[in-house]
Amino acid sequence: MLENDTEHAARRTDVIGADGVRLAAWEYGRGGGPESLAPAGGGPQGAGAAEPGVLLLHGLMGRASHWAGTARWLAERHRVVAFDQRGHGDSERPADGLLTREAYVADAEAVVEALGLGPVTLVGHAMGALTAWQLAARRPDLVRALVIFDMRASALGAASQRRWEDWFRTWPVPFPSLGEARRWFAEEDPWLAGGRASARGDFHAEMLARREDGWRPVFSRRQMLRTRETWVLDAHWDELAQVGCPTLVVRGMDGELGRAEAMEMVRVLPRGEYAEIPDAGHLVHYADPDAWRTATEPFLNGVLTG
Repeated sequence: MLENDTEHAARRTDVIGADGVRLAAWEYGRGGGPESLAPAGGGPQGAGAAEPGVLLLHGLMGRASHWAGTARWLAERHRVVAFDQRGHGDSERPADGLLTREAYVADAEAVVEALGLGPVTLVGHAMGALTAWQLAARRPDLVRALVIFDMRASALGAASQRRWEDWFRTWPVPFPSLGEARRWFAEEDPWLAGGRASARGDFHAEMLARREDGWRPVFSRRQMLRTRETWVLDAHWDELAQVGCPTLVVRGMDGELGRAEAMEMVRVLPRGEYAEIPDAGHLVHYADPDAWRTATEPFLNGVLTG
């Protein structure tokens, strides 16, 4: 399947991932228009394959469109692809038993190889960052460099999983309108503890689709819990230590990755670097794209042009 997304100057192409799961991927064009899109990837010999490739990996419940701002500036000079991971966005929702860490990593590997992106620079947010470093550890030949954003290497524990289960129960699904959904996630969500975050409302609204009875998530919340269960009880330091490529660990000061753990991750990585974004949280790449670009562009320019 091949189609254009003129809003984000991106062309969609479907890739078959692990277990035959269909994955929706988008390649972003240069210059902001669909006429600038590179031809469809066809493996290492395809058009554009000599350009440095970048693969953007969203986090749990996310989707490729959350990277649109990052993709636009990267695509000015580089070949950029983002895809909806299995069970997310427009990609296929597989059986519960196919939501393993191995499957998520194999999917990313399949996208890199099918579109001829390797050796690729991986940019991952949260769960996507874990997928990225697990792929870099497994297939160093495919990965040029890595950006890890707001993902911990330590086990989060069973209490963290229970908190997510409780949170999902608070969602007033279906939402009567997209505006009501934005308002709930930006103002009324109990996780905000009385705070307000307008960008958070927009971020979550992109995860919803209109159904007969209202607006519902494009994913199964049960499957999101099953997916999360595959990593929260385990630490991932050993795999991190196997990542030999240049790696930037990024944290927002108000995000989920603490400074002490981030610095330990940099120490464990053979070629680790560190960047911190002041006054930023878990969604800074979406909520404050200028701050995100300032923190990551020097590293990305170095690895993509070096």
